[in-house]
Amino acid sequence: MNLKKIIKEFYEEKLLREGFDEIGQPDLKYYAFDWDDNIVQMPTQIILQDKDGEEVGMSTEDFAEYRGMIGEKPFQYKDKEIVGYAERPYRNFREEGDKQFIIDSMLAKVGPSWNDFVEAINGGSIFAIITARGHNPETLREAVYNMIVTDHNGISKDELLSNLKKYREYFDDTKMSDKEMIDFYLDLAKFHPVTYGEGSAANPEKGKITALRNFVSYVRGLAQELGDKAYFKNDVKNNFVPDIGFSDDDQKNIDAIKDFLDKEYDDKPVKTYLTKGGDKKEV
Repeated sequence: MNLKKIIKEFYEEKLLREGFDEIGQPDLKYYAFDWDDNIVQMPTQIILQDKDGEEVGMSTEDFAEYRGMIGEKPFQYKDKEIVGYAERPYRNFREEGDKQFIIDSMLAKVGPSWNDFVEAINGGSIFAIITARGHNPETLREAVYNMIVTDHNGISKDELLSNLKKYREYFDDTKMSDKEMIDFYLDLAKFHPVTYGEGSAANPEKGKITALRNFVSYVRGLAQELGDKAYFKNDVKNNFVPDIGFSDDDQKNIDAIKDFLDKEYDDKPVKTYLTKGGDKKEV
């Protein structure tokens, strides 16, 4: 199949979200997502302690607002006077909560970046999950796999497979079963629970910056590899330029990420989106 025919099919079917421009250059998008209150609204709670020593659960959305106050001074929350964290306050966000995470992911309400997440998967785009959680990375992968194979809330396994097959026709002739293609696709994705093993859930900004830096480097390497393969397979040299978006519902995380991007990169490789309060806006 020649390059011109592939480009024509991509334009006409509009299944590949990135598409190609008029000169045949792929406009590849890559996505990085926070999980909680961004992709989905999980019921998992951080456990705090009130003045009477009782445990009080706090949602991740509320935690984004209150986390700077916890342990600094008492404050009112749910008619309780919160004095600090309970023992093992992030127990539900660690490996011991892996099983419940799988269940809750399928039951959770969608968040403000859900449509972007669906677009990424259905289009076969490479993505990263960068979350303050501390689950095993394989648990995050399993949750996304379940969403794909069950056509969860707009995700289309058939559309994903259709686009993956087009990619493989363009770059690789190796035959794969449907399951092998989905597994290979998820192997290319990156799952970064930044407090897995080590890291601070109360202050996850450093871990998220490291994960995003690694993802930028990773997708730039992928883009170069794709360009090289396109050249050898089709004798056409394309300049594959990554287009990366990162969304998070926590203002502190976004501020830290933006500061990092401004200091580290001259070409501003990542667009940042704040999804606090359920609204998505570029910042």
